[in-house]
Amino acid sequence: MSDGDRGDWHTDTAPLERTFPLLGPLSDAKWVSSRDDDRALSSPELVISGFARLAPGRLAELTAAHAFVSGGPADDFSSWFEKPLRGEGPENPQWIRSPELDRDGTSPAELWFDRRSGTVRFWALDPYA
Repeated sequence: MSDGDRGDWHTDTAPLERTFPLLGPLSDAKWVSSRDDDRALSSPELVISGFARLAPGRLAELTAAHAFVSGGPADDFSSWFEKPLRGEGPENPQWIRSPELDRDGTSPAELWFDRRSGTVRFWALDPYA
């Protein structure tokens, strides 16, 4: 799917790869931004949220190098700009996360990884600061 027929989300992976370099090459991305034009006044703070697929074997590399715990997101995309993502993502995910990877970047971020599909769900505040 190209950005031209994306619906209400972005599919480009380059901004995500710059934001989360430890994740490596990404594919099948679906993500939104608090600055997407969904209402008259967008957020003054940039937040990105969505899903992307990791390269085959990358999640195994990450789990071997970092401590992970079971745990998924507390909500199902509750912000106004995240509504296009509701119902998207992996089916019956088995979420894990690494607090170490959440702290690895320069901006606040949360990353959840689905063991079955190699999908990462992400949320990041001001990722390009």
